[in-house]
Amino acid sequence: MPDAPRILWADDEIDLLRPHLIFLEDKGYDVVSVTNGADAVEQVRAHPFEVVLLDEQMPGMDGLETLSRIKGVRPEVPVVMVTKSEEERLMEEALGGQISDYLTKPVNPSQILLTCKRLLEQSKLRQESLSQRYLQSFNRIAQRLREPLSHAEWVALYKELVRYDLELEGDEGAREILDDQFRDANRVFGDFVEDDYADWIADIGRAPDEERPVLSHEVVERYVLPEVEREAGPVIFFVIDCMRYDQWLEFEKLLRPHYDIDFDFYYGILPTATPYARNAIFSGLLPRDMTERFPQVWAMAEEDEHSRNQYEEALLHDQLDRHHVDASIRYDKLIATEDGRTFAQQVNNLTQHDLAAVVVNFVDILAHSRSDSDVIKELAPDEQAYRALTRTWFEHSWLYDALRDLARTDATVVITTDHGAIRSLRSTKVIGDRETSTALRYKYGRNLKCDEQDAIFVKDPEVFGLPPHNMNTNYIIAKEDYYFVYPTNFHHYERLYRDTMQHGGASLQEMILPVATMRSKS
Repeated sequence: MPDAPRILWADDEIDLLRPHLIFLEDKGYDVVSVTNGADAVEQVRAHPFEVVLLDEQMPGMDGLETLSRIKGVRPEVPVVMVTKSEEERLMEEALGGQISDYLTKPVNPSQILLTCKRLLEQSKLRQESLSQRYLQSFNRIAQRLREPLSHAEWVALYKELVRYDLELEGDEGAREILDDQFRDANRVFGDFVEDDYADWIADIGRAPDEERPVLSHEVVERYVLPEVEREAGPVIFFVIDCMRYDQWLEFEKLLRPHYDIDFDFYYGILPTATPYARNAIFSGLLPRDMTERFPQVWAMAEEDEHSRNQYEEALLHDQLDRHHVDASIRYDKLIATEDGRTFAQQVNNLTQHDLAAVVVNFVDILAHSRSDSDVIKELAPDEQAYRALTRTWFEHSWLYDALRDLARTDATVVITTDHGAIRSLRSTKVIGDRETSTALRYKYGRNLKCDEQDAIFVKDPEVFGLPPHNMNTNYIIAKEDYYFVYPTNFHHYERLYRDTMQHGGASLQEMILPVATMRSKS
């Protein structure tokens, strides 16, 4: 039955419950059974279930640990704990929302049937309620988009849209409306950035306030150095390349059992690309100022992204020196999987330093792989699947292992990103000479031209805090979900780059970025 509600039942004595399974199947349910917690977590990760029945006492991973992992993967799925005795802690778990119900063994088939029916009806009503709540919010959000918004109000709006994006995964009709509203929000946001960005740069001498957000080059000073100066233990600073806010929320679900987390946002500088944004983070300087202090950084070819970011450790040392911070520093950049595994095995070595900075490239590699690999694009055909793929990687990653190990120490962990990414669905023609840079979401060169509605035109780079490179250099930075294509072989390259994850432009997903400060619960 293709539309039968799916139930997962995990019990190490599942063979003794075979009559119960047959009874549920006769009542129209699709029942999947497993005999241990690890298989239950794998099934929940791989398939959608309406209800999970979970034996509390299983060998290996017991019911409560399995419950925690299931909620880390699918927090919305209702879980019924099946136990041999009614204990107060189970009632507390139920009241806390971790479990939806619990049953005491021995259970009879009718008990199970009634519990599943009740939860399925609740789940259906909850989804309908979420959809209805969003549809009621639609006009309010649309009205806000017609009004002037501050940088803080844009953050609040983005958080709300992402929350609905996470909640409405099962309602295609509401999702279609949300996608259109997200696109409309990015259109207005691009105009906001175009109007206000130069003023933010002009106000760099002042501290961030209601008129100006925290920008990339202020992240270390704002979030990292105060923790170092507290001298409450080592500080570990992770920069996860190309991590969006929605991806962070998936990581956060898994980290919350281990850490108390303080959370904030900052705005990525333009272009939202690694050579600009990450160098700004480590140097504490805007790109235009970086070129004067460190001309060698910009001597590399624009396409050679890794070469342009090979000075990050030196840039960080220089920033700490300017702030008169005397601290021992360690720096690691992790690109290959083997780099990460080796790092995770030795992660406690980080705590021997006052400040350890760690760059993690995997999420950026995943974004590029979705562009380059038909297999990855098949696995992640849309935003929701891309987010789920990132979550699956993180849960099984050396990075998650390392963070759990650090939670057993007195280290303070600060996690952020250098930029996000957007699913680029619309092309716009660009005209430039042979010296024009090659990136898809931003370009610099001489006399660049494209449709004025599709991009921010930067005629004076220094006003945007950017290096001029050469005389008469100007930049164009894509808005919304546009990507630049030259007229030559236009249709070929339009098809080639359509529906790829890109960065460098001005969108909510690329510019409004998470930063979390985490302290161990233990």
